Amino acid sequence: MGKIELCGMEFFAHHGCFEEEKIVGNYFLVDFSAETDMELPSQTDRLEDAVNYQIIYDIAKEEMAVSSDLLEHVVGRIGRRVKATFPQLSHITVSVSKMQPPLGGTVHCSKITMTF
Repeated sequence: MGKIELCGMEFFAHHGCFEEEKIVGNYFLVDFSAETDMELPSQTDRLEDAVNYQIIYDIAKEEMAVSSDLLEHVVGRIGRRVKATFPQLSHITVSVSKMQPPLGGTVHCSKITMTF
């Protein structure tokens, strides 16, 4: 077994419950990890024997482009799509962080993490 991680994928998107957030937008970071059997690609050095993490990035990018009120909704969409695309993955974890959320004070980010 091995772990695939994509850390700090940065997107500009329009997620949030406040109307201003939907208009102005914000920066978000997406982190992804999952476990899978890596024995075959470790021997063959062939992409077709491995999980293509470009596809995982593309799923995150596409789902981040769809406006949502809740980060939970965004995280859920990313996790479910990755799981459906790569059923061989286990322990899929997706986090989405909203940078400097409008909470009335200094907050570096708000973050939602879910495991699938």
